[in-house]
Amino acid sequence: MGRRFELIVFDWDGTLMDSAGAIVACIQAAASDMGLTPPSEQVARHVIGLGLGEALRHAVPELDVSRHADLADRYRHHYLAMDHDLALFDGTEALLRDLAAGGYVLAVATGKSRGGLDRALATSGLGSYFQGTRCADECHSKPHPQMLDELMGEFGVAPEVTLMIGDTTHDLLMARNAGVASLAVTYGAHERTDLESQQPLHCADSIAELAAWLRANG
Repeated sequence: MGRRFELIVFDWDGTLMDSAGAIVACIQAAASDMGLTPPSEQVARHVIGLGLGEALRHAVPELDVSRHADLADRYRHHYLAMDHDLALFDGTEALLRDLAAGGYVLAVATGKSRGGLDRALATSGLGSYFQGTRCADECHSKPHPQMLDELMGEFGVAPEVTLMIGDTTHDLLMARNAGVASLAVTYGAHERTDLESQQPLHCADSIAELAAWLRANG
């Protein structure tokens, strides 16, 4: 692989793991548990990638702030009941293995909590591929650039050789705010037209296409 980039940062949900549908269902179920009208699939998909608190505030804006913690607890209840059934997108591990062998520094920047990401890394078997990770309960939520800023600082890598890969406009806006290039995947939470509006270098329709793009341009 080429070496246009040194640090490649991945989002997790909807980018490496096929979890967007499960997140939508859990947001809707949590709202129902609270006696609220569940948000539409479009609304629930839009908040994927944000930190949990911010995501739920946007998904269920009518809920009084005093009940946000209860809503978050109901979401966690539903998600923990199904997260062991979630799968990686086909080709994910092979992609990461090839990138690691090519000498790239690999990292994750996610809206998941630290506990949630650590559990996902352990159950997926991907933990050894990533040299750095940042989560929404440790940093400002996307699209704030803190996660990328900290990862670049940790590895001494400049913005011009850093690439952010994600499935939401939140990922692409975070990249823009950090001054780094972005690559979108269209098989996750957000629609291609929304992703294209943020002018990523490319929109990949599969892990295989993502791998091919990185081989040719990374």
